Amino acid sequence: MTSSSPEYSTGFAGLIERLAAALEDLSIHYMIIGGQAVLLYGEPRLTKDIDVTISLDSGQLNVLLPIIDMLHVELITEKVEDFVKRTSVMPVRDAKTGIRIDFIFSFTSYERQAIGHARKLRIGNTDVAFATVEDLIIHKLFSGRPRDIEDVKSILRKNRDHDTDYVCKWLKDFDESLRMNTLGKYRQILSEEDDA
Repeated sequence: MTSSSPEYSTGFAGLIERLAAALEDLSIHYMIIGGQAVLLYGEPRLTKDIDVTISLDSGQLNVLLPIIDMLHVELITEKVEDFVKRTSVMPVRDAKTGIRIDFIFSFTSYERQAIGHARKLRIGNTDVAFATVEDLIIHKLFSGRPRDIEDVKSILRKNRDHDTDYVCKWLKDFDESLRMNTLGKYRQILSEEDDA
């Protein structure tokens, strides 16, 4: 599915376009998550980076490394292999704009299927894969920081027709395997938004 994109500053739009083209050239499937996806589904807010989940696990770092030269970015960490093994993230910074990109390696079946049904949006001349609204809600609830919870509320206000069954299924799975209560939090937020 292709549709119009949110409004981006020139620096972000250009970098997102280059990022999507480079990942396409490397045959790496991905989805943009985090603040950039919140701009699409929720309330506009200041965000200074780009979070992108990729269809590689941390043992496939060598497949991603060519993107450094392709995008003309610099690694933020010196011991990249150790950092990626420890965090499953490869952070880089665009020298021209100063914008940070976090490449997040995927390691669960959930992440892989979420990448598989990402939503394509046109930015400039490039189709860019964004997490669906449902997967963004799941990601934010799983992260659980106060900013993430505020983002979920903002997203739910604008997307009442999202697939609640899909969200509940994955949150229930996470709660059972990780002993969390993301499903309870989701239902509480839905109830609060209904009462608002």
